Amino acid sequence: MSLPIEIAPGPALDADGDRVPTLPEKLAAIAADLREEYRQPHNTPWIIGFSGGKDSTLLAQLVFEMLLNLPPSQRRRPVHLVANDTLVESPVLARHLDAVLDRIGGAVGPLRLPVIVAKTVPEENETFWVNLIGRGYPSPSRVFRWCTDRMKIRPTTRYIQAQVSAAGEAILLLGVRRSESSQRRKSVERYDNGQRLNPHNSLQGCQVYKPIVELDTDEVWQVLLQSSPPWGGSHRELVTLYRNAGGAECPLVTDKSEAPSCGSASSRFGCWTCTVVEKDKSAEAFVEAGYGDLEPLLDFRDWLKALREEGGMRMANRRNGALTFVGDGRLIPGPFTLEARQLILTRLLGIQEDLDYPLIREGEIEAIKRIWAEDNLPQGGATS
Repeated sequence: MSLPIEIAPGPALDADGDRVPTLPEKLAAIAADLREEYRQPHNTPWIIGFSGGKDSTLLAQLVFEMLLNLPPSQRRRPVHLVANDTLVESPVLARHLDAVLDRIGGAVGPLRLPVIVAKTVPEENETFWVNLIGRGYPSPSRVFRWCTDRMKIRPTTRYIQAQVSAAGEAILLLGVRRSESSQRRKSVERYDNGQRLNPHNSLQGCQVYKPIVELDTDEVWQVLLQSSPPWGGSHRELVTLYRNAGGAECPLVTDKSEAPSCGSASSRFGCWTCTVVEKDKSAEAFVEAGYGDLEPLLDFRDWLKALREEGGMRMANRRNGALTFVGDGRLIPGPFTLEARQLILTRLLGIQEDLDYPLIREGEIEAIKRIWAEDNLPQGGATS
């Protein structure tokens, strides 16, 4: 009787028949590329766009490991690790991000790393609540997605521009990956000049560097699950976050062309107020996982989405006084009425008091009341 012959599997091949590098080979190439770029004979700062999600966490870890493998005397170029807080982040994500930033900030000194940890926020006049409750902007939709630019792009842009102004230029490191989605693949290919660094689409003096662009999702998780972050702790909390959310994080956005990735149809966790999506599957998954304190926020978000469809809650004229009609002569309503804005604030403050969790800041309430005064809204019913 003949014995079965076991044939060892050959190397993985791509569509062109070329050998696909193994994960260790990919990681070694990324580490070498990071090291080579960092040791260039200039002092241009690096800026890591950090959302606290899996991709930006892996990117930060690889940069830290590269720096730790250099002698301290060669760690001469500053590295800014920059997160963005829209001030309406999901409380679960906000707590996770703050904890990670605190851990990283506490580790860079003892590790002798030239890392500056920063978090950008929208200016008080541009926050979600000042625009929605103060000016009456309808809750964001795919047609009128006013939030991403004001709450994400502008704050991070200001930070990057400050570094460009100080150093002459800056290099923005992003944890984007070609296989993340078809939209991401198109974006990568559109702005890829075949070089390691690509000019940013809209920020003068800023180059974009995408070290992990060729990794796939399984490889990202494999590295995170098999390693510990250089700043201490573990990735256990991150894994649990994704498992409970049943989705992915909304990424750090620095360009209006990337705005659709914020509030996409997929299950992503980001702003708890996001009404761009039809249903907040991520928040629903968190509630089912035991985060009962998110349920009032989910109900409020659904109410905000429904409120913008109520004709009696919207003004006919836009804030500039104009009337807007579509082709068939149908009027497109303008901002929320002054009464609707007051109703939203009253309900929001009630939820904030019940949860004992900050949802709106005192400075925002003051800015809202200033706008109301300009719009001649009686303020007797809204209290802080």
